Amino acid sequence: MSYSVGQVSSFAGVTVRTLHHYDRAGLLSPSGRSGAGYRLYDDTDLARLQQILFYRELGFSLDEIAEILKDPQANALDHLQARLRQLSEEIGRLQRLAEVAEQAIEVRQTGVELTPEERFEVFGEITFDLSYATEAQLKWQDSPGQKESMARAAAHTKEDWRRLMGEAAAWRVELLAAFDEGEPADGERATDLAEEHRLHIARWFTTCPPDMHRRIADDFATDPRAFALVVPPSQQRPGLAAYLREAVHANAARRAQPEEDG
Repeated sequence: MSYSVGQVSSFAGVTVRTLHHYDRAGLLSPSGRSGAGYRLYDDTDLARLQQILFYRELGFSLDEIAEILKDPQANALDHLQARLRQLSEEIGRLQRLAEVAEQAIEVRQTGVELTPEERFEVFGEITFDLSYATEAQLKWQDSPGQKESMARAAAHTKEDWRRLMGEAAAWRVELLAAFDEGEPADGERATDLAEEHRLHIARWFTTCPPDMHRRIADDFATDPRAFALVVPPSQQRPGLAAYLREAVHANAARRAQPEEDG
């Protein structure tokens, strides 16, 4: 039995244009023509079309499908196994994206409820990068400290934010001065500033033992989005993030020293 291109388009769920393209590409040429020269497909053609659509659904390119259909017995298994690996990787990627979306929603829902004017008044140049906040939430989602920090941040009033950002601004002035004046990162002045930063986190967000503070400072040195939460880009200097990281690590070592000596 023969079928016109319109009939095949209708029951196969593909457009006539697609069938014409498959024909021009040599992937699916109809077995016959009508007296008027129109394409006619038989059952063998339809079986081949079904194979093409199956591989297309799996994401194979037309060139890959053509290669498979040259010798299905020899070529299909290797291609399918390779595609299975790709699909498994894609599923994993999509699952991670779904987690990011969920965390982004949570970040938004537990964010600081301020008008744009109030946000600028309180935070000034300090901006919150949603991508970084979401990644941080995923990275630390099982940490009690992260959960406490999110809960406390959500509970802060506008006045709380004004006070803590004022503290942070004053601390930042001292940090920049120490850096600009060439104070060593492991010296007393810089490590005292590192300790002030650790206590600031503990006071406003969550308990911050030295090991946690080290990890936070490591993020400052490796991720500009994290460091921008502490020093806005307009105030940053080359090497400042690394300087703060070194001061934090030196402070953590200094605080651990009495315990080790004891």
